[in-house]
Amino acid sequence: MVLFESMLTLLVIALVLLQVSRRWPVPYPAMLALAGVVVAALPWAPEIGIDPSLALALFIAPALLDAAFDFPPRHLRRYWLSLFSLAAVLVLLTTAAVTWLGVVVAGLPLAAAIALGAIVAPPDAAAASAVLGRFQLPRATVSVLKGESLLNDAVALLIFSAAVASVAAGSAGSAAATGAAATTPVALWLAAPGGLLLGFIIGKIQVAVSAPLAGSLGGTLSEFVSTFGAWVLAERLHLSAVLSVVALAMTVARYAPEKTAPRDRVHSYSVWDTTVFVLNVLAFLMVGLQARGIVERLSARELWPAMAFAGAVLLVVIVVRIVWVMFYNRVLHFFSIKQGARKVPTLAQGMLTSWCGMRGLVTLATALALPQHFPQRDLIVLSALAVVLGTLVLQGLTLAPLIRLLRFARDESFDHELIAGRIALIDAGMASVENERGDAAEALRETLKADREAIDAGKHPREAAKIDDLTRRSIAAQRARLADLRRSGEMEEDVFHTLEEELDWAELAASPPSSFELVEG
Repeated sequence: MVLFESMLTLLVIALVLLQVSRRWPVPYPAMLALAGVVVAALPWAPEIGIDPSLALALFIAPALLDAAFDFPPRHLRRYWLSLFSLAAVLVLLTTAAVTWLGVVVAGLPLAAAIALGAIVAPPDAAAASAVLGRFQLPRATVSVLKGESLLNDAVALLIFSAAVASVAAGSAGSAAATGAAATTPVALWLAAPGGLLLGFIIGKIQVAVSAPLAGSLGGTLSEFVSTFGAWVLAERLHLSAVLSVVALAMTVARYAPEKTAPRDRVHSYSVWDTTVFVLNVLAFLMVGLQARGIVERLSARELWPAMAFAGAVLLVVIVVRIVWVMFYNRVLHFFSIKQGARKVPTLAQGMLTSWCGMRGLVTLATALALPQHFPQRDLIVLSALAVVLGTLVLQGLTLAPLIRLLRFARDESFDHELIAGRIALIDAGMASVENERGDAAEALRETLKADREAIDAGKHPREAAKIDDLTRRSIAAQRARLADLRRSGEMEEDVFHTLEEELDWAELAASPPSSFELVEG
């Protein structure tokens, strides 16, 4: 019950702080981080633990599905070199640098130092996206950053799993020793392709069962079953659970839209947005609570060296990313000019990418996944929290000013592509009724023609159309009358809610998309 009360307290604080994130370009994970620390500092907040395997599945699987669903596989081919540089090379360099620091400065065992490096290596795109989405930046840079957050999780978790398995193999009677035996070089090489294949198969099954479950809560429930099922099954088979969920999400995103009803899609998006957000809140709370327990257990003589080491890890993580990204950017710039490429990476793009290194949910969840008796666990968890808080506050709060300082040229390719797509859809609609006769067909043709004119004028059809404006005003009047009928007792609750839902869908149909976007989404 105490945990539940702490969770509610954190949600209330998060709701308040999120209003700051709405009005200023502050990434909402930074607000959650501050809220988690505040709640963890409360005197009645409990110290709690979580099963390591559950921590990874519970926190990472939904976040990966949410991110991978919007990332098209063709971007992997288009930006493969940049993605390999960030998601593989940079993760290995960061892990190596932190490992060296852990062994030399803190005296950590080699496997424990590697685990720490893998925990703090992967940045989280959610924090950067919360700020980047408010600026018209080069789409290639944004796509690379989103792709990095998917692939670097897989690389970091493979390293983390190998380090934990190594410790488990050397500890007789360890609970993780069973899984350690499977973590051989051959198994690691098979983990990635096996995970991708497993995710693809489960994704195709999910697409197949979505049609019979359409229009029911079972459809959304099956998405949870397939997501967590893909993770658990991959773990059981010693495959990459991260890549399994990524492949599942990309498969569903590719094949499901044509078979999914609009109402089911709206429900699904709402449920998953809320789920990922609440899990973020819970992860920050749990790590904050564990960090408070660690601080209470350490004496003053032990606390300051531990805090100094955590600060050093934060510094190493930031510096390694800046050095590698800028080096790679300049090398790629040199060869692009030499080969006469049309698009040459700029210094500003490199600076932005190097500063988008905020850590978040993956780092927190991986820290929580450390076994309770892991060597120097307290120091590792404390360092992970310091990296998350430090990067979110330092980089997250300065990212928007940096973007303004770099003065990026407006990338309007998204707007142009969006306008071209809308025109193509309207043309298809007009062609479908071209040979129809009658007042209804003529009215529809006039509506589609007005929509096309609005798009040519640079507006969304629902914003420019007079009839949609009148429709929204009419619906507002109907809502007021509906509320009066309910208050007076002339209408029962079941009828009220049915009519309310009809008005909701009618208002959505007459409103521009911007009117119902989730800021935190």
